[in-house]
Amino acid sequence: MGKFAAAERVEFDDVRRGATEWCGGPVIDLVHLSRQTLGDSGLETELLSLFDRQARQFANRLSAPFKTGDIKWRADLAHTLKGSAKAVGAFQLAEAAEAYEGSLRAGGSDIDAAFAHLQAAIERVHGEIAGLL
Repeated sequence: MGKFAAAERVEFDDVRRGATEWCGGPVIDLVHLSRQTLGDSGLETELLSLFDRQARQFANRLSAPFKTGDIKWRADLAHTLKGSAKAVGAFQLAEAAEAYEGSLRAGGSDIDAAFAHLQAAIERVHGEIAGLL
């Protein structure tokens, strides 16, 4: 396994179950990341760096004031972030992006709360990546 993988063997089902919990689950599933990179620690580092930069850029773009016609591109951006987060094992962030995307597409009244949740998830991931790198 790569340098970020957990020292002890963790069963995949246990990691996935824990990663979907907002409290107590891993911010980044390092076992998943190691599997995605076939244990290449250099690739793990590169992917985490790129993802961190992308997530913060998306957060900045999404922080801009709403204008007419913004819903679609904001939802598309959240969808892209969701997929990227899943690829690196940031499952909590992926769930927050999915919730924000869904709220936008449904025209829900909880858009602001969903966005605040997404921002918090991005900050958690950023902090975790900073600690790993």
